[in-house]
Amino acid sequence: MNTEKSEKAGFCQAANELLPHPPGLVQARQRHPSPRQPAFRKLLVHASFALTFFLLYKAHSNNCFVGLKKEGQAYHDKKYSESYDSYIKRIEDGYLAVPSAESALAASRDYATHPHLAGAVEDFQDAKDILALFQSEFGIPTPATEPIYPAGSPESREATLSATSKLSKPAAWVDIYYPVMNTGNADGLTVELLGENDQLVWKANLVEDGDPRDETAAKYKDAVPPWHGLSTGGEAIGQLVYANYGTKDDYDKLVGAGVDLTGKIILARYGANFRGLKVQGAAERGAAGVLIYSDPRDDGSVTVENGYEPYPAGPARNPTAIQRGSVMYLSVYPGDPTTPGYPAYENATRVEATNVPTIPSLPLSWANAKLLLEEELGGVLEGTELSGRVGSRKVRMVNDVDTKVTPIWNTMVAIPGHIKDEVVLLGCHRDAWVMGAADPTSGTVSLHEVVRGLGALHKRGWKPLRTIFIASWDAEEYGLIGSTEWGEDFAEWIQAHVVSYVNVDVSVAGSRWNVEASPSLAHLIQRSAQDVTHPTDAQKTLWDARFDVGPYSGPMDAAFSRMWDEKTSNAPRIGPLGSGSDYTVFLQRLGVASSDQGFGSTPTDAPYHYHSIYDSQMWQEVYADPGFHKHVAVAQNLGLLTLRLTDSIILPLNTTQYALELDSYLDTVIQSAYRGEILPDLFPLRRAIAKLQDTSFKLDEEKASAEEAFRKALKNIGRARDPRIVRRIIQWIKKHLGIGAQEVQDLSFGALKWMSSVTESSFSAPDICKSRSKGPLCDFVRAAKRVRVANQKLASFERGFISEDGIKDREWYKHLGVAPGKHLGYAPTTMPGLTEAILYEEDHELAEYEAARLMTLIENLADFLEV
Repeated sequence: MNTEKSEKAGFCQAANELLPHPPGLVQARQRHPSPRQPAFRKLLVHASFALTFFLLYKAHSNNCFVGLKKEGQAYHDKKYSESYDSYIKRIEDGYLAVPSAESALAASRDYATHPHLAGAVEDFQDAKDILALFQSEFGIPTPATEPIYPAGSPESREATLSATSKLSKPAAWVDIYYPVMNTGNADGLTVELLGENDQLVWKANLVEDGDPRDETAAKYKDAVPPWHGLSTGGEAIGQLVYANYGTKDDYDKLVGAGVDLTGKIILARYGANFRGLKVQGAAERGAAGVLIYSDPRDDGSVTVENGYEPYPAGPARNPTAIQRGSVMYLSVYPGDPTTPGYPAYENATRVEATNVPTIPSLPLSWANAKLLLEEELGGVLEGTELSGRVGSRKVRMVNDVDTKVTPIWNTMVAIPGHIKDEVVLLGCHRDAWVMGAADPTSGTVSLHEVVRGLGALHKRGWKPLRTIFIASWDAEEYGLIGSTEWGEDFAEWIQAHVVSYVNVDVSVAGSRWNVEASPSLAHLIQRSAQDVTHPTDAQKTLWDARFDVGPYSGPMDAAFSRMWDEKTSNAPRIGPLGSGSDYTVFLQRLGVASSDQGFGSTPTDAPYHYHSIYDSQMWQEVYADPGFHKHVAVAQNLGLLTLRLTDSIILPLNTTQYALELDSYLDTVIQSAYRGEILPDLFPLRRAIAKLQDTSFKLDEEKASAEEAFRKALKNIGRARDPRIVRRIIQWIKKHLGIGAQEVQDLSFGALKWMSSVTESSFSAPDICKSRSKGPLCDFVRAAKRVRVANQKLASFERGFISEDGIKDREWYKHLGVAPGKHLGYAPTTMPGLTEAILYEEDHELAEYEAARLMTLIENLADFLEV
């Protein structure tokens, strides 16, 4: 398939590919009907969509809009005769010229040189700083009263809901939600080794060393205690048992070997699954507490054993670094634990949380874990075997936390488009466990550059075709709370209007560019990445960075090497999304096509000090992204994705790619079965998938044909004079599409001239085009209607995988195509209900039910796509 960019394709689409768009447009345009002449209204519903595009097409080729300024000279001082595609190319080139390494570096030094824990005073200040950025870049006047609104208030509701109806200029605000969160009390966090008569033998130093060679790490080493977000408080005393990564398989092996975990303290290493599931697995097997540490075996080649100095003297892991993080049971549900499925307003009715631990846990440094292995489990080599060895002495741990309702702040901006009620949403979280130079400040920096780029276009007169929302989410680190609460708050609005969600979290933490997405976005992502220059090699593109590796070398742990090879065996495929970032609510509960991207670490990169004080500005500048070129590359790609989703006539989502992926999903289900007799008859499901593929192929043809007809009709619109018709259509467009007065007047000399041969009385006919089936007016209206219908099908495609019944045992998740793995948390499980019925439940009857449920859903989706 040829994916080279072409003028004909317009938005880097291959000529034989096409793509999606949301519902809500028809309803919005039918909300305020005129009391008479329904046929006229019906024509306007169809024609207005076409007129909007024609306004852009005709105006840009005839110099009707304010032109884009370049180097102080207005483009509109020149006469242009260009296609809409050429105009979009100029927009994209103008955007790509704005993000810069100098600006990115300055922004990182602003955001990553102080702590900004969710709910803290510094976090609130950052929320206001982002608000000021939005106001400055999009020309939003600073109001006398700060636009900071409690969620659920009329002001908060109006801010979001009005963006797709009456908003005419960009607006920015802050929504306050009120989730339950906790903080650790440093003086009460304890890990001790006890001897005879419970006498203290050793006490862990639960503070990172704060080496003065990294100034911000030294300054803030005590700012955020090392504890687990949403962990339960309390004391636990028991013998130590090593559980490797603390996966379901690891725990099952221990229990299968006869190890009784009741009352034990589990020592597990980070990696392989979400940290909360390590605690959940231990609790389900009767353990008393969990200690989780960072193991240098997972650092690949860059270790002290291979001769590398520890950070900050060199690239290897600082042995005192501690990974904080949430231990929410993420695969049960994300968001505020006490308001599952509905927003955490200040006065919300709260329930007992079922997605948080019941036993205490604490994070440990390698230095402390190494001592426990040596003292209690026979040494590092012997102790890190999954042998079931039990320590001879007791370990005492105390987790002291303060749990309470805590305000958090989502900072939002809306840039209304010509088509107001179709929305592209772009977001990154802002909160961090300490400074978070990589997580999430690198993402915030890339988002900062996107805002600058879009702001520059806005200042030069550009207005997006569709509405753009940009969000700086809060409290992601506790369990995706800010985005989840907003998603639950505006669920109906999101499903009616949001066509795609573009996420960034950690944009730079290593050498290799990774991307995961809904399959319908895969081709768009590839084409956009191929249009962005590689950050360090001008002869390559960002797409080539999927193969990049770090600068170091050396032997690595054999088990880790095998795991890395398995993890990357499908690379460079764009894989499905699991969880662990803010796309979760949009994709897996609401059915919005989503993506996530960023540069991640490889075994030959400097180890990333995740959630440590050493995720610092110095580490970012020295090891992660010297020169800050990767930050810029991610920003450029994020912006291109946003612009192409925003300004495409037919939205760049590919349902056929998705339908074809379903076959591989089903193959994975079959391969996961340990016993063939558990498998249900999957032929009906396979047949439903084939039907969906067939209807999607036909939709591809219709999309191509509809867009071709639409472009042709634009060129054939003819001459008109009737001022009454012109006035009525202008008034209707102004009211229902929100196009400004001057822009509408521009229509009168161009787009509406084709109305000259149509009298006002003719609109009262049951079918305005019945007697003029070959006229340019009717050709135009029919073409517009075809584009609109195709886009509505595309917009609803991802939502076709949503089941209101949800996934068994975790009904918050409603997407039957993909969900975070039940025992993985981060990584995805495709066809989750069916897969888990076979793999974990080993229940043939349940598997039959899940297969039938999927079959019905996919058949309904195929019927919906029929053209």
